[in-house]
Amino acid sequence: MLKKIISLTISLIIIITGLILTDASLPFLSNYLGYDLHGNGLLGITFASIILVLPGLFIFSWLALVLSPFLTNALFNYAERMTASLSKVPTSDILVMVFGIGIGLILANLIGGPFSRLPLVGPYIPIVLSLILSVVGAKLALRKHNDIVSFFNRIPSRKAVKAPAAADEDVLAGPLGDRLYSSNKLVDTSVIIDGRLMDIMASGFLDGKLVVPNFVLEELQKLSDSADNLKRAKGRRGLDLVHDLQISYKDYVLIVDNDYDDLEGVDAKLVRLAKQAKADIITNDYNLNKIAGIQGVKVLNINELANAIKPVVVSGEEMTVYLVKEGKEQNQAVAYLDDGTMIVVENGRQYIGSSAMVVVTSVLQTAAGRMIFAKAR
Repeated sequence: MLKKIISLTISLIIIITGLILTDASLPFLSNYLGYDLHGNGLLGITFASIILVLPGLFIFSWLALVLSPFLTNALFNYAERMTASLSKVPTSDILVMVFGIGIGLILANLIGGPFSRLPLVGPYIPIVLSLILSVVGAKLALRKHNDIVSFFNRIPSRKAVKAPAAADEDVLAGPLGDRLYSSNKLVDTSVIIDGRLMDIMASGFLDGKLVVPNFVLEELQKLSDSADNLKRAKGRRGLDLVHDLQISYKDYVLIVDNDYDDLEGVDAKLVRLAKQAKADIITNDYNLNKIAGIQGVKVLNINELANAIKPVVVSGEEMTVYLVKEGKEQNQAVAYLDDGTMIVVENGRQYIGSSAMVVVTSVLQTAAGRMIFAKAR
């Protein structure tokens, strides 16, 4: 229905434009024919001018009939491409750009108004300023995305942590305080992006509060604004997880503003904050795990937890597995346990695509996880 309305609108525009052009050409035809086509007649319209307008009406109606489907399809295709492109842009970016363009247009009219009465160039000054300042406003708004979003309170609320009173120094140590934070966990960017934190919270194995520092949120925000699709998806997933945690465990999730301008990098800031608050760090970042351990900070690594709770398999044990693909060596096949552990099966190629009974021959524990070797029974 919309397509028909747009096609009809385009046809009317072409026909009306043709009539206007035909009417504008009558004075030139009058001079050429030596006959006043606008002179006298009914309501100032002569029979000769009507005869001349009819061919124009016919020609432009035919053009409308031919061009309107083509123009309508082109318009819809362009709209589809624009929609597909804009759908990949974060909503916050679009809103911020619209805000910047609006400010730019307002400034352009305020600045260009006084110059609009100048001869020759006056009418064009506001148009040029509008184009320039709208582009500048959009780009500046994108660069100041975080400040604008924070101003309109579109990110999770942050609670400032007050410094401890002098009278409580024997109980409270560090900017966060031992009494409140000694059993709490500082959350790293990588573990937020990982997504398993919500399931661990639901299991009830974590005590204390989850503390999300301000600089971790800022890193997630930068990722969500990245031009790289993968980084942008990770950043959005991380921010969504923090939001979901605040809703599901509002009494156990705390956003703090502690920051260290003298340090660069989230890892270094997390380690200092953990040392001052005597809190633990939850992460699955191998480098942060090592750095924190060297400096005496306790680290809870989710990958190590996942490996620790995998089912124990011993040599000689029999199990039924589903073989999914070929292995690297000849006649090998590969299967997976429910927790994702890889099983390499010797002489299992013939069973690919079906279940088979296998006997475990050895278990290899690596930094990346556990690998099981077996042979077909």
